[in-house]
Amino acid sequence: MTELGFLSTLNITYEAALEKVTAALKTEGFGVLTSIDVKETMKKKLDVDFRKYTILGACNPPLAHKALTARPEVGLLLPCNVIIYEQGDGTVVNIIDPISMLGFIQDPALEQVANEAHQRLQRVADAILK
Repeated sequence: MTELGFLSTLNITYEAALEKVTAALKTEGFGVLTSIDVKETMKKKLDVDFRKYTILGACNPPLAHKALTARPEVGLLLPCNVIIYEQGDGTVVNIIDPISMLGFIQDPALEQVANEAHQRLQRVADAILK
């Protein structure tokens, strides 16, 4: 199976990982537009217990502007999702790789934007390991 993102397993708490990821995203110019608490949603909607799991919708406004200007329908693939969840004694972080999404919209005008986003998100993935 093709990897969709930058996968890391951290030996820190879920809460610490959430803070670390948010800070690293900010350093690379990404803000968090949405934060979905999957555990809370599963409990509220289905009355089931689920592990701590958050989906962050991260956006770098200049990159989003370039992508949306080139192809308005790229908005279907935005924002860049980041998932953080408990697994065993650690926390898993997986950050979407924008290059993996180019297969959905094949357009040379988006390649430069995807490459820049890829580089920035790779640095986020590297930073959380430190």
